[in-house]
Amino acid sequence: MDKTKPHPLFKLAIELGPLLVFFIANAKFHLFVATGAFMVAIIAAMLASYLVTRHVPLMALVTGIVVIVFGTLTLVLHDETFIKVKPTIIYGLFALVLGGGLLFGRSFIAVLFDQMFNLTPQGWRILTLRWALFFFAMAILNEVIWRTQSTDFWVGFKAFGVIPLTMAFAVIQMPLIKRFHLEPVSLQASDAAEGDVSRDTN
Repeated sequence: MDKTKPHPLFKLAIELGPLLVFFIANAKFHLFVATGAFMVAIIAAMLASYLVTRHVPLMALVTGIVVIVFGTLTLVLHDETFIKVKPTIIYGLFALVLGGGLLFGRSFIAVLFDQMFNLTPQGWRILTLRWALFFFAMAILNEVIWRTQSTDFWVGFKAFGVIPLTMAFAVIQMPLIKRFHLEPVSLQASDAAEGDVSRDTN
């Protein structure tokens, strides 16, 4: 199935939209209303992603499933613990998949991020390890915050802390990506062909 590359602002809106809905609903009402609104917003974001790009990223799909499951438990059991522990489950799952894959000589970071770039095998291994450690650290951070801080503080951190931290970490990885960047085979073949033609005409 062909995938259309979305505009960066569309991608940002898909990622931030549900979190902003969650934050606003919690501020105006309470966590349980915010949880329901968050679930609806997550589903809407996935549908919008599919309608625009004909594709839902694996990370967004896994996150959406966990949100729906734990959000439902939160509302049915009227226990906010489930929605608060949800990020811990997601981050822990990502860390486990990435770290476990490395133990078996596999790098799943390309699948998780829809392979936005081409790296050497060593580059993929290093990047995968770094993201596994990042997700593990975020799981611990979420546990510390929701267990020690108020619900409003936790919601604020989830809405305005997680995305900046993730983006900052991604930016820090750029030197690694540039260092181990691998030109696509098609480009290498094209360059080689042009070189042969140039030599033949001289």
